[in-house]
Amino acid sequence: MARPGVPWLAWYLVGGGLPGRYREWVLHDVSCDRWALRHFVRSVVQISVIAPLVFAVVPGPMWARGCAVLLGFLVGLQYALWFLDGSVERRAARAGYSPAEVRAARDALHAEELAAAEARYVARWRGGRPEAGSEPPSG
Repeated sequence: MARPGVPWLAWYLVGGGLPGRYREWVLHDVSCDRWALRHFVRSVVQISVIAPLVFAVVPGPMWARGCAVLLGFLVGLQYALWFLDGSVERRAARAGYSPAEVRAARDALHAEELAAAEARYVARWRGGRPEAGSEPPSG
């Protein structure tokens, strides 16, 4: 798996796409243990790039511009968290992966935990007998 260099990583952090040779790294980025934290950091970087521009362009007293930037920053982070899955899936789609492939990569990372959760579910709600064709609950 090829990891992007600093210029490509900086471009990726501000919202740009990566060349095809980094396709596997994008899948790793959206499916590793810390994928949500990585998305949150990427959102902070994107908002931080825009915030000084807004502060410089918006007219008014310093305190009003500061409040506008701070509240805009907080609302931007709120939206980043609300649309976490969709944003990550679009990023993976630009690299050529389907949402199902991203979910499968995340599930493979936590296969033992999911199997243990399924066993607990079966033991509790099915009396220890799995039903034919039944699937464990997601989540």
